[in-house]
Amino acid sequence: MAVGKNKRISKGKKGGKKKATDPFAKKDWYDIKSPSIFEVRNIGKTLVSRTQGTKIASEGLKHRVFEVSLADLQKDEDNAYRKIRLRAEDVQGKNVLTNFWGMDFTTDKLRSLVRKWQTLIEAHVDVKTTDNYTLRMFCIAFTKRRPNQVKRTCYAQSSQIRQIRRKMREIMINQAQSCDLKDLVKKFIPESIGKEIEKATVGIYPLQNVFIRKVKILKAPKFDLGKLMEVNPSRHTLLFDPSVFSFFCEINVTEKSSWCLIGKRSMVITRMRMLV
Repeated sequence: MAVGKNKRISKGKKGGKKKATDPFAKKDWYDIKSPSIFEVRNIGKTLVSRTQGTKIASEGLKHRVFEVSLADLQKDEDNAYRKIRLRAEDVQGKNVLTNFWGMDFTTDKLRSLVRKWQTLIEAHVDVKTTDNYTLRMFCIAFTKRRPNQVKRTCYAQSSQIRQIRRKMREIMINQAQSCDLKDLVKKFIPESIGKEIEKATVGIYPLQNVFIRKVKILKAPKFDLGKLMEVNPSRHTLLFDPSVFSFFCEINVTEKSSWCLIGKRSMVITRMRMLV
């Protein structure tokens, strides 16, 4: 009888099969907190790999940009066409503190505004707020028929378009330069800038559907924890006030037992250790 290899019995491969691991086992969930200017503070959760060696989890979360509908932030379905961008600025415990990082329109809303027999007028301008944020604001407007007009079309002349565009830029610059970013965002929500442009241009040509359709942040100032806590207030605000940092640091240097007196939460202790 011939002795041969039994094909049914397969040899084990070198190293064997690798054990399947759950990719979520080494990750943590963090709550995303929106600025206090919006009604809803808890807007969702985000994943990040746990701290391993020199790779810190909080550093991986910083500067992440989240896009949220204004309808979800304000509990108002009428604002569903606005998309708000929020950037992660700091991490405290399991909370990711964010700040405004831009605004845009949904494509369907923008397409629905463009119609026949009217003139589309656009303008953009770079402005600087009082808290040193440099923004680029884009405005859009459409002409409308005058009262008792019989003519079907409502096209504006080139000279009128230039005048309207000039007015748009003036109003956007005046509104942005006279306030900080927080107050400017409050103006975007009810579209108060668009309404002001509409009133100012009635004498040139009547307008409709005037919106600040897009906002881009070109340059942000150096990170300031105190400023961030103003737009993200919490019950721990006092502990992170720059005016009391030096006091806490002095206590920690002299008395080791004072860690538990300052705060039981690890996020507070970590923050104080970094400062010392």
